[in-house]
Amino acid sequence: MTDALQDLLDTFEMLGDWEERYRHLIELGRALPPMPEAEHTEENKVRGCMSQVWLAGEVAGTPPRLNLRGDSDAHIVKGLIALILALTNGRTAQEVLDTDIAEAFTRLGLESHLSMNRRNGFYAMVERIKAMAAAAAAAR
Repeated sequence: MTDALQDLLDTFEMLGDWEERYRHLIELGRALPPMPEAEHTEENKVRGCMSQVWLAGEVAGTPPRLNLRGDSDAHIVKGLIALILALTNGRTAQEVLDTDIAEAFTRLGLESHLSMNRRNGFYAMVERIKAMAAAAAAAR
């Protein structure tokens, strides 16, 4: 388990009820660095999300590490982006591929507390990031 996941688990456990957890999720989204407006493009748009969601990034370094940015027009979704980035951003392509984000999602209790549409959107974002990591790993 990564330190980032353990920190998230500890925080969510400490918060208690779901109203507090939703507020925390929204705060995580608000704390995301702003994504440049120029990156709000069709190419960076994540399909499968009910909300507008954009993910962009580069892979740099040896071993290759993902440098990711994301944004959404929905507060909860922006918080979900912050969760995904906490687990993947700055990590090597192989570390991202080895991270079971679905398990983290379940362990945080989000699987049972978000609508089916939000879950589908979450997994669409995860697929996009995993595809970036797979391309980076293959290019080595």
